[in-house]
Amino acid sequence: MNIIIIGPAHPLRGGLASFNERLARAFMQEGNEVSIYTFSLQYPNFLFPGTTQYSTEPVPADLNIKVCINSVNPFNWIKTGNALKKIKPDLIVVRYWLPFMGPALGTILRRVKKNKHTKVICIADNVIPHEKRPGDNFFTKYFIKPVDGFVTMSEKVMSDLRHFTSSKPARIVLHPLYDNFGEKISKEEARQHLNISNKDFIYLFFGFIRAYKGLDLLLNAIKILKDKEQQTNWKVLVAGEYYEDKTQYEQLIKELGIEDRLLLKTDFIPDSEVRNYLCSSDCVVQPYRNATQSGVTPLAYHFEIPMIVTNVGGLPSLVPHRKAGLVCNPDASSIANAMEEMKQKGKDAFINGLKEEKQKYSWPILTKTIRELAAL
Repeated sequence: MNIIIIGPAHPLRGGLASFNERLARAFMQEGNEVSIYTFSLQYPNFLFPGTTQYSTEPVPADLNIKVCINSVNPFNWIKTGNALKKIKPDLIVVRYWLPFMGPALGTILRRVKKNKHTKVICIADNVIPHEKRPGDNFFTKYFIKPVDGFVTMSEKVMSDLRHFTSSKPARIVLHPLYDNFGEKISKEEARQHLNISNKDFIYLFFGFIRAYKGLDLLLNAIKILKDKEQQTNWKVLVAGEYYEDKTQYEQLIKELGIEDRLLLKTDFIPDSEVRNYLCSSDCVVQPYRNATQSGVTPLAYHFEIPMIVTNVGGLPSLVPHRKAGLVCNPDASSIANAMEEMKQKGKDAFINGLKEEKQKYSWPILTKTIRELAAL
């Protein structure tokens, strides 16, 4: 098949770009011809809270990436759509994660569908966004109309999708493993690289820092655990870039007096460094206030690190309680109790469960499901 993926890719950075590049390779391994159409302008500055949208990693030499979509230029949408219509790919796989992208992607796909040949399957990361804005519903409805079928990666997103369309075919596939960050290395090697003591039990908070991810809940949990726990041989490693004002977190850390329990690496973590952070940790903590699914979960599975997750959205179904990790309530006290239990049990108590669960997170399952939806 001639397959085109529409969504973020190099030179853009982040989880969506990594996913799309890995998906392209999965399709290529099956003998398909694959291109990725990514953004020349993804977000205007007022919508992007980080320091930069662009990667410092080298260009993937094995991928055909076309940097051409301008998210705010309607003339560009028509031009891109007409070009894709003329190419007549057998399949377009389009990512949808933010209603802001609805007008651009919806217009491009409408032009493409005029060729009466190309099937369009959407991988929907979010249908109803974490942070709502005026126009969200209208933009999403506009996007959905030219799409032939959907893949979601959690029951929550499927439920949200069904508010907009009850008739179009849709399947749930678990977020495949992020196995493109290298193989697992020893904790000692990873900690030596990051200059972290081998004596400490390390809890890891990983990824962009946004309000819904509950870092403030974790900081309050650290205070509870610090007051309760007499031992000092544990720390929380926060690795990820602030996507909102960092002042509130810095003030909270100071007020709680927990500086000695924190290792802060609040810059963007490049792909080449990801495995060092995962492999250096004993546990990944996801103290989210709300969630659909999480790209951090398949990362933890790939590197076989147990998780603490809150019972929101799709997280509890992804991390079976006391098998691949611990599930708690989204409040500081419950998170602190889970952290204490995790430290008492130790990482090795979950290794068999992690190895069993990670078998469900497969790229061939995703590509097969997409092809099946396109054939309907």
